[in-house]
Amino acid sequence: MRYPGCRSEYVTTVRINSLASVTILSVGALWGLYWLPLRQLEQIATAGPWTTFAVVVFACLCLVPFGWRGRKRLRQANKRALLSIALGGASFVVYSNALLYGEVAVVILLFYLTPLWSTLIARLWLKWSVSWWRYGAILCGLLGIALVLRGNHDGIPLPRTLGDWLGLASGLLWAIASTGIHVHVRTRPAESNFVFCAGAVVMAALLALALGHEHPVQVAPDHYGEALGWTLLIGGIWWAALLTGFMWATREMEPARVGILLMSEVIVGALSAALLADEPFGPVMGVGATLVVLAGILETLPGRRVKVEIQ
Repeated sequence: MRYPGCRSEYVTTVRINSLASVTILSVGALWGLYWLPLRQLEQIATAGPWTTFAVVVFACLCLVPFGWRGRKRLRQANKRALLSIALGGASFVVYSNALLYGEVAVVILLFYLTPLWSTLIARLWLKWSVSWWRYGAILCGLLGIALVLRGNHDGIPLPRTLGDWLGLASGLLWAIASTGIHVHVRTRPAESNFVFCAGAVVMAALLALALGHEHPVQVAPDHYGEALGWTLLIGGIWWAALLTGFMWATREMEPARVGILLMSEVIVGALSAALLADEPFGPVMGVGATLVVLAGILETLPGRRVKVEIQ
């Protein structure tokens, strides 16, 4: 028989927390490299937003058995929880398309401009008290992203390309979704990811219909197999497997630690884009990126809010 506080239970908890930490760190790092296979697929298929649509459809199909097995729990789940999860999938689709249209480092940093949105949501929507740490996070984030958008350009530091605007929108959607997920979600990781990818399919279809006319699907016959392989790889690994692991790990760790470990995506994404895609990343953008990361760390500091009960 195990008693609370016994050594075996303590060791088990430590192992689970360690595995969850490694999972979050790995998921962040691999999503920092997500742009590589995505752009490779885009070069082969030249399909624009239809590229992401194909990827998330396959991911959703991979997760159908888990959704079916957990259908009773999903039917009984809080509707706000399911909507939050689906909105999370939609935000990742917007982010995925942003990587096709914009500079990788800029898009990733715009996505991680969540302290501003999450603070506004916490204060205005959830009626949580907000500490000065979070207002400091807003200032750091705004200054950082201003330097990133300024980069090597002159003029007012505002989003310039479709990719920039999509990156900004994806961060806003994720701030809303992640707040709802944290407050409401109690379903299991794989079935949650099924709903996540289902929401992604809906948003991917909408973006493909809105933007796809500019990028008709063009795949040379001798590249069909290669295009299919990349689609299965991205949908199976990044969307189906990694996000399921991510949803499991977030249930085992406090949100503050999750937020810090996920910053591995910013570091890996910015460095890989500079080294492998020859995207500009000078000292000004470096300082801006550091401030955005600092904003994320400030946002996770303890004592930043007092939560009220949500009905």
